[in-house]
Amino acid sequence: MANLVTDTKDPQSVLMQYFGYSSFRQGQEEIIDKLLSGQDILAIMPTGAGKSLCYQVPALVMDGITLVISPLVSLMKDQVNALTAQGIRGAYLNRSLTDKQFDKALSNMSKGIYKIIYVAPERLTSQRFMDAVKQINISMIAVDEAHCVSQWGQDFRPGYLNIAQFIADLPKRPVVGAFTATATSKVKQDIIHLLRLNNPYEVTTGFDRPNLFFSVFRAYDKQQRLKSLVTANKNKSGIVYCSTRKKVEEVCDYLCELGFSATRYHAGLLDEERRQNQDDFVYDRKRIMVATNAFGMGIDKSDVRFVIHHNMPKNLESYYQEAGRAGRDGEYAECTLLWDDDDIRICRYFISHMERNEELTDEQFEIFKQKEYERLDRMIAYCKTRGCLRSFMLRYFGDDSKAKCKMCSNCLTIQYRPTSSTRIQAKPETKSRFKEPVSALAITPISKSDNALYNALLVVRLMIAKKRGVPAYVIFSEKSLREMCEKLPVSEKEFLQISGVTQTKLDRYGEKFMRVIREHIAKKAAKVNEKGKAYSDDEIRESGLTGA
Repeated sequence: MANLVTDTKDPQSVLMQYFGYSSFRQGQEEIIDKLLSGQDILAIMPTGAGKSLCYQVPALVMDGITLVISPLVSLMKDQVNALTAQGIRGAYLNRSLTDKQFDKALSNMSKGIYKIIYVAPERLTSQRFMDAVKQINISMIAVDEAHCVSQWGQDFRPGYLNIAQFIADLPKRPVVGAFTATATSKVKQDIIHLLRLNNPYEVTTGFDRPNLFFSVFRAYDKQQRLKSLVTANKNKSGIVYCSTRKKVEEVCDYLCELGFSATRYHAGLLDEERRQNQDDFVYDRKRIMVATNAFGMGIDKSDVRFVIHHNMPKNLESYYQEAGRAGRDGEYAECTLLWDDDDIRICRYFISHMERNEELTDEQFEIFKQKEYERLDRMIAYCKTRGCLRSFMLRYFGDDSKAKCKMCSNCLTIQYRPTSSTRIQAKPETKSRFKEPVSALAITPISKSDNALYNALLVVRLMIAKKRGVPAYVIFSEKSLREMCEKLPVSEKEFLQISGVTQTKLDRYGEKFMRVIREHIAKKAAKVNEKGKAYSDDEIRESGLTGA
């Protein structure tokens, strides 16, 4: 086998240089090492665990080009925006491009301008595309949302069945990585078989998302409950999932009437309106997305602070995937499920009226429906359990769990809402269940950073994002901004020590953010000097007088 790795790069230096992180998360390094050694992999990693880095890092280490097969236009666009912000040349090929744009992208690809190219599975059958890729060195193929290849998964996409033949038709077989957030044993078997993975290294990093707070409420007045939850998360990005298009319209209208910045997404809208509404949400022109489960797969918005299910999903796989779109940046986020008896009836109706997939026989379809009813029963059990919600989910997915997580509504009676800047004051629950929405509770913040500085950095980030035409989180994550507030970097060397800061981002944006930080320090120094004390900037930072 030809050596896949260039002589000048290694994964650790690529991670720091292009992504601004000093270490890998759980599972990332072993996956990357296997891919670089030429071994296929099947990686099951929860949303927010850093799947993208597992193929982006080796893509930059390898000599050739990496193709990422992805199911949704929105994901490709977001990922390419993020790569461009890191100084990495990438492109996407899907139905959103005109013929002229498509040909231009193919031309640039053949010239080696791009290192990473995102492509929709349906494009794999294009003769123009096949002719172009046969002329270049494809070193790796990453299949994102790999569960879409399985008829047994909830997101089956027929185009994924073309992937194996596409790979077989290439002049040289590249290493293949398959990535998904959830997969039952049957779906895993399908992924390996239908993608024709060659002796894949299988890794499951664990399903726990410790930054997510889970709540379940049997709601007799969903509107009032929803209002209190959204009010407590005012000015934060969130998703409200509903079971039907009609309910999406009702809930979106209700939130707009209350003065919240909300938009909608469901399959009944025209393509152009769906794209516009999605962009409004991703680019923070609208704070709340009210949607059916048609929205979300592949959405790479990392700063979603809450996900509310206005109706109960039909299985835990769907709920975990949808709720997991909160807190992808690793910061605290809330996942709340509201349910009532009508939800159970609706779910059973949907299952009983499912259309048979043409890939399944009548007998297989009946078995599949029975499995759907069983999964619904586990979803209902989750809603009704008096035990730890996180533990229930982790056991369902075959993961280890503690008896109590102290981060779910069943485990705690909370006096203060837990946030990244709030100390949790709680006691284990005894007899009564947790009755009120976590978000509606009073909070007592213990500040780690000066709110004025943080808000000023948010403004700078938003201005830069609007000017560059990208989502704000692509510039810097909220986690990076909070770290700036805590460490107060005022030199290039200090700024590079902030998580998520690369040399490219330092060169592009660093001075604007450091200017705000310097002004903040100067104001603090002025207040101290008014009292007859004189400190240098370094002394002020070290003394803690900045409030950081």
